[in-house]
Amino acid sequence: MRRHSDVWLFLLVAFGASWLIALPLWTGPFSPVAFQLVAMAMMITPSLGVLAVWLVRRRGTPFKTWARATGLTLGPDRSTTAPLLVAALLGVPVLVAVALLASAAAGVVSLDFAGLSLYRAQAGAALDKVPLDPQVMFALQVVQGVLIAPFINAIPALGEEWGWRGWLLPRLLGDPVLTPVHAVGSVHAVGSVPAVAQVPGGSSGGMPGPGERRPARVWPALVLSGVIWGLWHAPLTLKGYNYPALGAWAAVLFIGFCVIFGALLGWLRLRSRSVWPAVIAHGSINAVAGQALLLGDVDAPPNTALAGITGIVGWVLLAAVVLAVYRLRPVAAPR
Repeated sequence: MRRHSDVWLFLLVAFGASWLIALPLWTGPFSPVAFQLVAMAMMITPSLGVLAVWLVRRRGTPFKTWARATGLTLGPDRSTTAPLLVAALLGVPVLVAVALLASAAAGVVSLDFAGLSLYRAQAGAALDKVPLDPQVMFALQVVQGVLIAPFINAIPALGEEWGWRGWLLPRLLGDPVLTPVHAVGSVHAVGSVPAVAQVPGGSSGGMPGPGERRPARVWPALVLSGVIWGLWHAPLTLKGYNYPALGAWAAVLFIGFCVIFGALLGWLRLRSRSVWPAVIAHGSINAVAGQALLLGDVDAPPNTALAGITGIVGWVLLAAVVLAVYRLRPVAAPR
């Protein structure tokens, strides 16, 4: 228990602060705007957990060292990180678009490109105040969502990603830099053998050298961190967030999405040794996932549990991408 005290401290702060911030949603009526503001404020709480661990459990670690270990830099090789930043920025909207088209092909969403009926219904009277054709307006919003919004969303997204992928994922993998001193040599990566610090100029006490891949060590940590990420959303998802027709059951379904999409974000983090590609990907999906579904037909609204990138169809697509990137560009557990 003591060797995992930093993990429990992180979870206590991240979950406790999120429920505290979301309390107004559970104590009285709230507007959609208030819901979004609460959701945005919650996003800082995983970072509060990382700071709590640093202040309480790692007081002797200079913040510069802590920031580098938790991915706040661009990683040791910027030539690797830069393409991943571009891939995150442009790849996520492509995945969202493919998921929408696949949903239409599967018959779980009816698209209305010509009339934009669902978009018009959602925008309501606001469209009458804009001297632009709705199709032009929607196209401009798509461009903004793809190229501008991810950078704006990166501010709150960093609040989550520094916690989930910056600290928690490598900590679950037994990263010796993030493991408390008293636990180094005894801490176990999830579902694997102990992680041992690398011996300069050689192998790590019989452990594989830095060039060897051990993907089997990575998967249990990815799944566990994804489940934790999904559970953290409970103050919102128990209110039907992302899947309003499901009510409180949305909390269960969203965990599945968090595990699969979290695995992709985890790959970006481990591949680059930086949290920033995951931050941009997170900011991008927040910008375009819901926007894509507005291409649906108002007379046959999309079933969000099935359609789009956050629906079951999207899960299948994301799972295929995750398996492909981990196979083609393997990542190793930190050592």
